[in-house]
Amino acid sequence: MSNILLDVNGIEVIYNHVILVLRGVSLQVPEGGIVALLGGNGAGKTTTLRAVSNLLAAERGQVTKGSITLRGERIEALSTAAMVGRGVIQVMEGRHCFGHLTIEENLMTGAYTRRDGRAAVAETLEKVYGYFPRLKTRRGSQAAYTSGGEQQMCAIGRALMANPRMVLLDEPSMGLAPQIVEEVFEIVKDLNTREGVTFLLAEQNTAMALRYAGYGYILESGRVVMDGRATDLAGNEDVKEFYLGTGGSQDGAPRRSFRDAKSYKRRKRWLA
Repeated sequence: MSNILLDVNGIEVIYNHVILVLRGVSLQVPEGGIVALLGGNGAGKTTTLRAVSNLLAAERGQVTKGSITLRGERIEALSTAAMVGRGVIQVMEGRHCFGHLTIEENLMTGAYTRRDGRAAVAETLEKVYGYFPRLKTRRGSQAAYTSGGEQQMCAIGRALMANPRMVLLDEPSMGLAPQIVEEVFEIVKDLNTREGVTFLLAEQNTAMALRYAGYGYILESGRVVMDGRATDLAGNEDVKEFYLGTGGSQDGAPRRSFRDAKSYKRRKRWLA
């Protein structure tokens, strides 16, 4: 991948000084790309995003090995505010909208760090409403009384209000109906194409993520076990069987577990 925006090189993350969560994770995100972090619950996807956005300290975690660079600059020691200043915004898992504020008030909190004037902020707000017309309709509603899909759109819109160059999107499909999930991913694709926003997204819905991403990394137990172009991963027999649920049994034989598959020589990359 050329024009690398983010380079994560062999990072190790430990929580509470004893719990090893990431084990030598490496990945790259190109400028203007959409990269997916895939894997089951507990694979290390959220921790990877938090390592990039420097939100680990709030969870008593720290990067103990490896390096993270943004446009060639080491960023492990930067504050979260400094990361926002460099255009890196994280949309947390579970949306985390301010329930007592209206949709528009929630969106405006995303512009808190902007210093380019009210007119520019108002222009961005209208742009957000252009991408999320449903939010414009509900702009005066308290976020607590909106749907899960509307809250997810609000969370993404709030991130866009900061004029980000890169958005870290954590489990955008969680708890949403399939139709809403597709709508959210279409907007992500549109933002990437039209606004040039780079996305690194963590997602358990492997099929949906691979439809919209250009490149993917599959994590298991805190390690990258496979990576490649999204189209290649979507066509890979192992990915189909263990993550897409479309491969596997033949002639009535039961599907193998991923643990069993690790013993196969052709998959020895997963061996410890």
